[in-house]
Amino acid sequence: MNVRLATAQDAEAIREIYAPYVLETAVTFELEPPSVEEMAQRIVSTAVSYPYIVAEEEGQILGFTYAHAFRPRAAYSHSAETSIYVRRDTRAKGVGGRLYRCLEKLLALQNVYILDACIATVNPPDEYVPDTSVRFHDHLGYREVARFASCGRKFNRWYDMVWMEKPIACPIPDDPADFIPFAQVDAALVEEVLAQA
Repeated sequence: MNVRLATAQDAEAIREIYAPYVLETAVTFELEPPSVEEMAQRIVSTAVSYPYIVAEEEGQILGFTYAHAFRPRAAYSHSAETSIYVRRDTRAKGVGGRLYRCLEKLLALQNVYILDACIATVNPPDEYVPDTSVRFHDHLGYREVARFASCGRKFNRWYDMVWMEKPIACPIPDDPADFIPFAQVDAALVEEVLAQA
């Protein structure tokens, strides 16, 4: 398995992974899958400020993950929101964990210290939102820090949303270095992280 930076040319393969989550689950609250063109634009625009990476095997993309601003105001610059999706036939095979660990190391190069994940949930879990995402994040050290009840509606049902959080710097520095947009991170350091993923 190889982990590398995503490019606009990966948009179709990434859309193929993401579209079933949109159409068949409430894991994402998007109701229509983005077009290939929209997905390509998302990849390109994200990569200016944050990592967008894929895991591939024998030329097939198995999953992708990326980060984006937790909130737009500058005071939040040392926090980032994470997202991850893997091919549904490759879940529980280590792809997600490998991608997330690599993403964490890349974000650390940017002086990001706190990661947050926004996760759809329902109690009890149903066929549209199993508890796999919450369990996955919990396994990787995220902890629930907030819950919003019945804030998303899909498939004629209401779903809750939880925020799960993970510090990747301990302790968080009192006088942090400035946030570095991903496009400005030393390319050699990025390649080193990817090579070790």
